[in-house]
Amino acid sequence: MSDAKKDAPVEVEGIKERSNRLRGTLLDSLGDRATGAISEDDTQISKFHGIYQQDDRDIRAERTEAKLEPAHSFMVRVRVPGGVCTPEQWLGMDALAQDHANGTLRLTTRQAFQFHGILKGNLKASIQAINTEVLDTIAACGDVNRNVMCTPLPETSRVHASALRYARDISDHLTPRTGAYHEIWLDGDKLDPGAPPEVEPIYGDHYLPRKFKIAMAIPPQNDVDVLAHDLGYIAIERGGRLVGFNVTVGGGMGATHGDPATFPRIADVLGFCTPAQAVAVAEHIVTIQRDFGDRTNRKHARFKYTVADRGLEWLREEFARRAGFALLPAAPFAFTHVGDRYGWVRGDDGLWHVTLYVPAGRLADTDDARWLTGLRLIAQQYAGEFRLTANQNVIISGIQPDERATVEHLLETHGLEQWKTLTPLGLNALACVALPTCGLAMAEAERYLPDLLASVQGRLDQHGLREADLVLRITGCPNGCARPYLADVALVGKAPGRYNLFLGGGTSGERLNQLVAENLSEEKILEVLDDHFARYAAERNGD
Repeated sequence: MSDAKKDAPVEVEGIKERSNRLRGTLLDSLGDRATGAISEDDTQISKFHGIYQQDDRDIRAERTEAKLEPAHSFMVRVRVPGGVCTPEQWLGMDALAQDHANGTLRLTTRQAFQFHGILKGNLKASIQAINTEVLDTIAACGDVNRNVMCTPLPETSRVHASALRYARDISDHLTPRTGAYHEIWLDGDKLDPGAPPEVEPIYGDHYLPRKFKIAMAIPPQNDVDVLAHDLGYIAIERGGRLVGFNVTVGGGMGATHGDPATFPRIADVLGFCTPAQAVAVAEHIVTIQRDFGDRTNRKHARFKYTVADRGLEWLREEFARRAGFALLPAAPFAFTHVGDRYGWVRGDDGLWHVTLYVPAGRLADTDDARWLTGLRLIAQQYAGEFRLTANQNVIISGIQPDERATVEHLLETHGLEQWKTLTPLGLNALACVALPTCGLAMAEAERYLPDLLASVQGRLDQHGLREADLVLRITGCPNGCARPYLADVALVGKAPGRYNLFLGGGTSGERLNQLVAENLSEEKILEVLDDHFARYAAERNGD
């Protein structure tokens, strides 16, 4: 390969440049009734609008044999900065799942709502319904900053309220300024051809080289896995008041099988900023990645590679030059836990909060648990908040003391108190969606999780480890949506029915696990785990 070819921008960069600020030919694609799909270029642009084109891979071969196009549908992701929404917004998302999607509501590891099975003809109505609830899908996907996460503490506290406010401020500040979203989906005014070109003051003509993720953690909880993100904020409090943030940079979970130049990475602590500087820090870090990120190789385009290649000292100097101020030395902090705290907690203000375990984040009415019906009734009857967690669960928050008995009754009668009977292994488990809809999936994840948990739990029980507080995560591919590289036990899809096995992540989200074996069948996975569990039972430390 010639140097010119090697250094040429990838095709996606050209698609972004030609898109007229994320408009592309989406209106034409949506109006084409001859197909359930949109054009190839528009498929890339639609991601910036929170949309992924997918098809049902379970029936792909059957439809190909019948000379039919794939069974196209769309995944739509809704931004919920900080993971906090109102009961009215919850009811709106519930209704959308019934009216336009596949009848289920998916909670993601980024504290967002996700819908599956939306047909092309229903896309516009779906996004308009989301907008009606004062939510949106713009920048939920694509080469921009995604949904900004924040530890959803069950207790109402001044620190959480302050951190949530800054998470929302950062989200608003980094939202693309293009009018394309309102023009295409909300029937807004079309751009006047004679008007000056729109300006994206932060993203520029080509947006970012790849996606960008931000999270805020409030020690001692690290339930958002803050060090797995491109940019992280670790809240520092004194006397119950937020005094600033330690800023972390260069985390990321994605990798490519067989390519040692790609790897998951834990973020580095860059320094400390005041609350008033938090939004400016986000802007300048994002623009550094905009200008220095690799646009010639999308596998090497995440901010973690920019940090790894150029180093922290270079980043500090470049940041100070742009921002006009330098970050201060980091403040001491300590994390103790990465999971959610289940059950009931009472806040300092006397209000109650209950964290529910949602299997793989999938809300549906089944014989065992009527998730949608139960949560719908709760949302209709009280005026608190719903908080989505980074572990695919939901917190019903701000319950008045005289409402608790009613909420408890609804949870019990609808089978939603699953946290009471599960072992730590089940409560800590995460899975991405994977097959049949994710186009990147190489193996099962969400659909395989119940059987996997039963098998692994059986091995733990045999070694007297039933209550071991282990984190298990499974993904259908190495891109790491369920943050597998931080787990005690992780399966990363390699091929149908086969996985790479990783072991040994840290209990506070500050250590990557290690690859133990590649391309294993389920039988071999359990055999390898059995050997490790035996050693763990015999040799583990008391703490």
